[in-house]
Amino acid sequence: MLCVSVCSRMSESNGRVSAWSSSQVAQWLQDEGFGQYVDLLCSQHRIDGVSLLALTEADLRGPPLSLTVLGHIKRLSVALRRLQRENKAELEELGLWPPDANSAGLSLGTPRAEWSCDGAERRGSLCQTHSNGRFRQPMVGRLDPEVWKTVISSVYVFLVCGLTSFVMVIVHERVPDMRTYPPLPDIFLDSVPRIPWAFVMAEACGLILCYMFLLILLLHKHRSILLRRLCSLMGTVFLLRCCTMFVTSLSVPGQHLKCSSLSYGDTWGKIWRALAIWSGFGMTLTGVQTCGDYMFSGHTVVITMLNFFVTEYTPRNWNLIHTISWVLNLFGIFFILAAHEHYSIDVFIAFYITTRLFLYYHTLANTRAFQHSRRARIWFPMFSFFECNVNGPVPNQYHWPFSKPAFMKTLIG
Repeated sequence: MLCVSVCSRMSESNGRVSAWSSSQVAQWLQDEGFGQYVDLLCSQHRIDGVSLLALTEADLRGPPLSLTVLGHIKRLSVALRRLQRENKAELEELGLWPPDANSAGLSLGTPRAEWSCDGAERRGSLCQTHSNGRFRQPMVGRLDPEVWKTVISSVYVFLVCGLTSFVMVIVHERVPDMRTYPPLPDIFLDSVPRIPWAFVMAEACGLILCYMFLLILLLHKHRSILLRRLCSLMGTVFLLRCCTMFVTSLSVPGQHLKCSSLSYGDTWGKIWRALAIWSGFGMTLTGVQTCGDYMFSGHTVVITMLNFFVTEYTPRNWNLIHTISWVLNLFGIFFILAAHEHYSIDVFIAFYITTRLFLYYHTLANTRAFQHSRRARIWFPMFSFFECNVNGPVPNQYHWPFSKPAFMKTLIG
């Protein structure tokens, strides 16, 4: 009650709060018991009445103020909210009412609905997010890297790649006999003559895109979130590929492929062959030759996914990088077809599934209301788990992760 009466007396004696000078703000701070911040707020940053009404807890915590005493931050925030409520008419004139809880970092007006990560609707409070079994309150403008989730996603894609390699061994054993099942009619393959070196060029395009993404991953401020998303998406697409190529065995797409049903003996023989495929990343550049894994193209998945990650997580005005990325993606797809290593439908389905899954995932991740809904947890449990604490789009911010060399730290940030 004392604070309320003080604020009222100052408003009456000095007129509108928005007309206060820095000296009057200093007097208000003294009366509220925050005299130690008069120099910082009034002398250094020249906070006047309008600035005081617009001040939020996020402003107190972040630079250039960067207050460090939590008790002072909370008490000053309460005093500011009280002053703002008492001068609601002035806030409306300034366009500051109703306050924006997302930008302010706190709710000043009428309680509003927020979503928690358990899908429940909350009123009049900030969204509580869940991490390591504890509910926590996210800091405004801060994205938690949640490295432990990134490790889980890495293990997930690691296991899926192992399963994919084993399924490739199985489908090679039952590849259709070329004498009984000749290549299927395909408009592109029948119209374009085979280029023997094209598949090597397709893998070279994929390697260049991989190096581009690794460089972006190294310099991106939110690299943990990027890697987690790449692993979860890549693992999911290849898990689907395991199902499709296991269920349907297509005939060999070209007579140049010397494919025949090949048995690897017992289970251990299959496992060793799967390890050889896995260690060589399934690439012909590393000496891996497989048959039967046609529906759908794994090379197209990797090239397309890397292209989309490069273009998504670089600034929109980096037109040269985006153009190079798309050229590599499209040429990589052309070289796969020109090498007659896959049917056209294999490449088309791989491109469609990869792009749709990438776009759906990021659309959901950037839509907070659906991201925290019960429906998302039921239909997309892995997505809900990985993205629970990522509120909104990931900003493209970069910094040099090492202390040396110093000029790189200065150049990049």
